[in-house]
Amino acid sequence: MNVYEEEARDRWAGTDAYRQSISKTSRYSAEDFAAAKVDQEAATELFVSAFGNGHSIDSPKAQEAVIAHRAAITKWFYDCSVEMQKNLATIYIEDPRFAEYYDGRVRGLSHYVHDAIMAQ
Repeated sequence: MNVYEEEARDRWAGTDAYRQSISKTSRYSAEDFAAAKVDQEAATELFVSAFGNGHSIDSPKAQEAVIAHRAAITKWFYDCSVEMQKNLATIYIEDPRFAEYYDGRVRGLSHYVHDAIMAQ
């Protein structure tokens, strides 16, 4: 178990989402994990495009990214409700690791992703 898996277990082990994620991912091959990453990256690229083209957080383009983000999580890990996605959005700006992931693409993207998710 790596440090991220330990952290997830410590923080979320008592939740349905965690149990569902463990159940799904325990059967995944390396190819499955690679496919999950492709879907997650595609959703991120939709955010990059919407942000880079000046679309407002509540625009159809930004909300398309929000939907793709939630769909990728649901497909590969656990049923991601709007409420759960909003909880994740908060982490994206509060946890420097997540902020760095998004802001490493485009400066300010983490706040845009957060705000777009919250705007749904």
